[in-house]
Amino acid sequence: MRQPRSMWSLETFGRQRLSKHFYMRDFMYSEINGFHGVPNVPTQPDLVLENGRQFCTQLLDPLEETFGRIALRSGYRSAELNAYGNKHNLNCARNDNPIECHIWDLNAGDQAVAGATVVVPWFADQYAQGRDWQDLAWWIHDHITYSEMWFFPKLAAFNLVWRPKPQRTISSYIAPRGMLLRAGEDAGETLFQRQQRYADFPKFRGIAYPQRILNDYR
Repeated sequence: MRQPRSMWSLETFGRQRLSKHFYMRDFMYSEINGFHGVPNVPTQPDLVLENGRQFCTQLLDPLEETFGRIALRSGYRSAELNAYGNKHNLNCARNDNPIECHIWDLNAGDQAVAGATVVVPWFADQYAQGRDWQDLAWWIHDHITYSEMWFFPKLAAFNLVWRPKPQRTISSYIAPRGMLLRAGEDAGETLFQRQQRYADFPKFRGIAYPQRILNDYR
């Protein structure tokens, strides 16, 4: 697919399906684009779709099929848009920051990355009543092959990241702040302790959907 150079070609790009539950358009909205007018247009659309499909099928679909609808706070960002956001202190990491995950066409191969800031509404309601964010973090750790998670105080939103070689790290801006789990380290709690945290969570991928005929979303 060529780089979109018109509204119509960008619309076509947005129609591309990434997984059972997600289309590219779901990840295109940006307040920086809407307010400041910086284009959120990929330079390598095929790479965006390739990495986005891995991210959605491996990480987001299992969440959606367990907790119901997942809310997307910040999805794909073009390199131009992300650089603008970083320059103007709009909560964007530098394009060359190793933890940057929103520029899905930044790298390929072993360096590929795709991520988004997501909210699990089912959990956000409980978090608002005082539930520990670590309950969700450890559930994801034990059920999904993520690379990185970063948790934020509002809504227990978190950056969820896919990489072909997962780092398996958990960090947070919520107390206890800092890195809860470093790459290559064992969890600080036993599996039994973690399971007690999320014993009341829904069954993994337990939502029943109508049977699908087609399974190829490319």
